[in-house]
Amino acid sequence: MSEASLARSTIFAAVLFAVSIGIGVVVVARDPGIGAEAATLFAEQVIGDLLSDPPAVLAGKLFLNNLVACLLLFLGGASLGVVTMLILSVNGLLIGALTELVRQQQGMLFIAAALVPHGIFEIPAFLIAGGLGLLLGRELIAEWHGTADAAAEALPLARLFLRVVVPLLAVAAVVEAFITPAILSMIA
Repeated sequence: MSEASLARSTIFAAVLFAVSIGIGVVVVARDPGIGAEAATLFAEQVIGDLLSDPPAVLAGKLFLNNLVACLLLFLGGASLGVVTMLILSVNGLLIGALTELVRQQQGMLFIAAALVPHGIFEIPAFLIAGGLGLLLGRELIAEWHGTADAAAEALPLARLFLRVVVPLLAVAAVVEAFITPAILSMIA
């Protein structure tokens, strides 16, 4: 794995994610009811128990939730990258839909306050994990063609995941649990 190949795969993950966000925004801009349905689903499936937790417990839960998502992005590469691309797309659609719904109701300042503090750590972790998953899929394809050893190539990818993605997720969880709510309380 070279830095250039990681950069290319991460850029591809970012473009796929961004296009999916854009689609989510456009869909909800045309039909806000879809955004309301997505918000209800998100509240039931993700937010449910989190809001009542103390910040330290919340940080732990956020970290574990995001770690699972990033592990699925990385290990989804074993499906030749199909699962990785699906997770990137679905998350992008959901984020785009929810962002547009919140923009309509609360405005851009609220979105920035809710996403930027922890998002500057969480989104790169998510995209790097996606890029690593795409590289893993590429290595499997190369092994099928007899030009690589996917198991040998997976080890440096996993090490990078541990060195880069996991710390970013830890910082994002702490910021999301302790700092983001404080910022939101200042503008609400």
